[in-house]
Amino acid sequence: MRKRILISDIAKNLGVSVTTVSFILNGKAKEKRISEGLTKRVLDYVKKVGYKPNQLAQSLRTGQSKILGLIVEDISNPFFSNVAKYIERIAYDNGYHIIYCSMDNDETKARELIQLFYDRQVDGYIITPPEGLDDTLANLIKNNVPLVLFDRYIPQLETHYVVLDNFNGAFEATKHLLENPNNKKVGFVSLYSNQTQMRDRLEGYMKAIDDFQQQAFIKKVKIDENEDSSIDQIHEFINANNLDAVLFATNYLAIDGLKAVKKFKMKLPHMVAFDDHTLFKLYEPGISVVTQDTSAIANELIHTLLNEIKGKNKELQKIVIPSELLVRGSSVISEESLEQTS
Repeated sequence: MRKRILISDIAKNLGVSVTTVSFILNGKAKEKRISEGLTKRVLDYVKKVGYKPNQLAQSLRTGQSKILGLIVEDISNPFFSNVAKYIERIAYDNGYHIIYCSMDNDETKARELIQLFYDRQVDGYIITPPEGLDDTLANLIKNNVPLVLFDRYIPQLETHYVVLDNFNGAFEATKHLLENPNNKKVGFVSLYSNQTQMRDRLEGYMKAIDDFQQQAFIKKVKIDENEDSSIDQIHEFINANNLDAVLFATNYLAIDGLKAVKKFKMKLPHMVAFDDHTLFKLYEPGISVVTQDTSAIANELIHTLLNEIKGKNKELQKIVIPSELLVRGSSVISEESLEQTS
């Protein structure tokens, strides 16, 4: 490994003081009245030898590590990975790097990751909080650590957040299914969860059911349920209630639903899933989804956090991103259905 180049090496080779080199590298040449010629000579030499500043020493001097912590539910989920991709790109353009990882809706793991990032002196956090993390997040806020929640928020905590309009997303999806005259029984598959996004999706489903004066059919699966059990439960729910259509509260629950169709050789019910997935575009017929604008979410998240770090947020940012219903073959209203009601 090549020997690390130090500021003292640069100063010695150019015949100037370490202090002068330090001022130039920290953008203080004009302030300290260092000539343009000397400044150019130092910067050209730095570029030539490939000098990189010591990040730890720089963070101790400036009080900033230029690193942000992103803790999400599951980084392998296309929704979270797409948001992470955009966040990383925008952060890099603003001089920051991202450390990101999954906490799998595990409170203990989330606490450990937050502490790990805190010990590494990250400049701020973007977190999708699992249940039970209230005290840990409250402590970050108490210690003036920049924080933005996303995908879900904690009502009793006064902090910035960026979320989807989950209520209207679920309402429009359920309404879309109920507008098909063949769909007399429309079910909802969700999780046992008090998280805000799940509550809002359930309420949106119920509002549409009430507006159409239909019966509600609701199935909740444990967050940590194993896949085989989830598949069997979804099959039993659809089969026992003879459902015509189903709204799935997450993309992975919808995938379990598709696996249930295959495993039990069921007829595919009309269906809509929250959050798109590559599989939904490849499946035949394509699966309708409530989509989230991941680039817009990432943009709001990173700029809210950077503004918080810079002290530019004058008030709490509570940002709700509109959802969009993307209709594919799994929920289209056929001409035959329309003829039956004409």
